[in-house]
Amino acid sequence: MDRALPFEALGLDGLFGPEPRAPAPLLREATRVVSWFGARDPDFVRRLSALVPDAVVAPSVGGGRPVWEHLLASVGALADDTRRWCEPVAPPDALVEEGRRLLVAAGWDGRGRLVVVHPGAGAVAKRWPAEGFATILERLRPADALAFAIHQGPADGAAVAALRARLTGPAVVLDEPSLPRLAGVLGCATVYLGNDSGVSHLAAALGTPSVILFTRDNLAWRSWEPRANALVVATPSVERADLDRVLAAMRRLAA
Repeated sequence: MDRALPFEALGLDGLFGPEPRAPAPLLREATRVVSWFGARDPDFVRRLSALVPDAVVAPSVGGGRPVWEHLLASVGALADDTRRWCEPVAPPDALVEEGRRLLVAAGWDGRGRLVVVHPGAGAVAKRWPAEGFATILERLRPADALAFAIHQGPADGAAVAALRARLTGPAVVLDEPSLPRLAGVLGCATVYLGNDSGVSHLAAALGTPSVILFTRDNLAWRSWEPRANALVVATPSVERADLDRVLAAMRRLAA
């Protein structure tokens, strides 16, 4: 049976340092472990391999190829068979309906085409300026008859406030919905726009048509999902060429 556990529950940190500690019982009982954690520490690799002989410890990136291809290759997936592992996750109808109700409660009419926007990111260097997001939304608004929902996570207050201050028209704000509810919201979206972030990867995994903004150095982390359009932008400032490419991609997906 598949289970999702907190990372700390495995006790992997006990395999580091000059005086290693015993890991969690769950790890000691494992027959196979695949870890994309700790590959740069030879002591960790040796201790984990001694604990679980059928252990694979691989770096999280490698080979100059997309990260998802590297991760599949590290567990032995054949190069011509990787796409069968990359099917979008369809959210249940009940969850999408819950997301729709959340959007309606926030001010969406429940009928119009919807753009979900996530202007934040964990690292400041990954965030396209609020000016860029605002310009795209304002240019979309009159010609494309789209409604906008701005998602705000726990660390996104400043990014969302900066975007709202630049918008002249209406937009609903979703303030820290739970992850399942956010998945339901994304299931209602006509198109998604966001920075390189966990929210963007969730949108891609759900198969939501997306425009996801990357810095060139992080492009390897782009999604496997063909409907997730990865665009490289400059994040220190908004460049005209970036605006034109993002707007064109958004209009193509929203058409």
